[in-house]
Amino acid sequence: MRRWWSAFALAILILATSTAGQGAGVLRLPVVRHEGRSYVELERVAASIHTRADAPPAGARAYLRVSGHTVTLTRNWTRVVVDDRPVVLDAPVRVRKGVWLVPDSFLERVVPRLTTVQGVPAPVIIPAGAVPVHAQAVEAALEELRFRSYPSFTRVVLETSAPVSYRVEAKGERDARVRLGALAGNARTLEIRDGFVQEVRLERARGDALLRVTFDGTPGEVRATTFADPDRLVLDFMRPLDPTDRDQRATTTPLRVMVIDAGHGGHDPGATGPTGLMEKELVLDVTKRVAKLAGDQLGIKVLLSRDADHFVTLRDRTSFANKQRADVFVSIHANAHREVASEGVETYFLSSEATDNGARQVAALENSVVQLEKPAAKGRGVDIVKTILWDLAQSEFQEESSRLAEIVQDSMSHSLRIPSRGVKQAGFYVLGGAAMPAILIEIGFVTNPKEEKKLRESRYRDDIARAIAAGLREYKRAWDQRLRQIMGRPR
Repeated sequence: MRRWWSAFALAILILATSTAGQGAGVLRLPVVRHEGRSYVELERVAASIHTRADAPPAGARAYLRVSGHTVTLTRNWTRVVVDDRPVVLDAPVRVRKGVWLVPDSFLERVVPRLTTVQGVPAPVIIPAGAVPVHAQAVEAALEELRFRSYPSFTRVVLETSAPVSYRVEAKGERDARVRLGALAGNARTLEIRDGFVQEVRLERARGDALLRVTFDGTPGEVRATTFADPDRLVLDFMRPLDPTDRDQRATTTPLRVMVIDAGHGGHDPGATGPTGLMEKELVLDVTKRVAKLAGDQLGIKVLLSRDADHFVTLRDRTSFANKQRADVFVSIHANAHREVASEGVETYFLSSEATDNGARQVAALENSVVQLEKPAAKGRGVDIVKTILWDLAQSEFQEESSRLAEIVQDSMSHSLRIPSRGVKQAGFYVLGGAAMPAILIEIGFVTNPKEEKKLRESRYRDDIARAIAAGLREYKRAWDQRLRQIMGRPR
């Protein structure tokens, strides 16, 4: 029920706060359960906002066009593009029996962008069975309000006792406002003064909680994301940046060097399967196969952080990539879970805020390797991890890392025909020091007897390597295309 409510609370709140007295109708859409998640048919969403979806049953992409806006959806991707701006959903777009399905978060994160006219939200869609905001029995309490400053953005995190709906309101010349529903508590002020954001004030306004953000200069884009376990609203306030400079930040030079990292090694075996398959041996073999394919197909220099069964500290892995001036860092691992039925592939990029408790547990397991390092590092392990989560270098590449993760995950889930656990984010120590786009791939669960059996097969390892290499090839193609566009612009 908590996930259901969280996904739709924004739509309900907008309706309650912006259509009262306007005679606006409420459109109710049936919800489809798929892979344990709530989805809505794309065609029904389109009809509700008086348009039609261009969604071919066998196509890789679908399009939604309304009021001068264009939404591009890609099969099995969590990212959709709204007018050239990426929006990340909490589940991938799916096609079931030829019908395109969008996760419930599409209504929260995309539809309001399409139905806003002159800053006033139009009627929004409420799924059948949803409960109005004012009927929520228990208000969420604010557990913690914190922030962190990065070179390109300032992050504000509201940790709450329950999911909280939100709406980003129009920005002023020096401020931005985020309206929150059903959040109890007194007014609070958080001084930031990082040269971009001056302060954040939480206050009451017309029965709601209002987060007012004051800037030293012109406000930039606001990116809002919700997380669970615990419930959090993460607001990233982006420093204003010229679109040309934003593209050049990630691709000012050709993609020439890639470092592929085989997890664990030496006295650190990693996860071990029921019949003894060790993660360190599996991922080294797969990594070598990926490296050969990438080197042959991409025409770039591919280096390995380890090429034999020896131990490499987490810090030294990305340090090696930085010294080699790598353009991309890919760390390959195998998953483990106490529930032996757990299966599928997933891809991560670095964030101080984990997607969910499962992502946090995976990161904690991988980060525990620090305890196997030399004694000098053991005692500082927790502090090192906390520090690296806020690494300033990697924060510059978070969006590009997300793009890389989406492409590789999509390639793997398509090619291997196994469950896709999606793209997630968490605080992986091994990614923290990378001064480049960086991802971590979990290629399967060695603790699942069926998956362990497949992972032992040389042919299946080839399949994994080809799927990863294909994703890297597609990423390089997109990189080269953006580079050509940048170089072709008039100076």
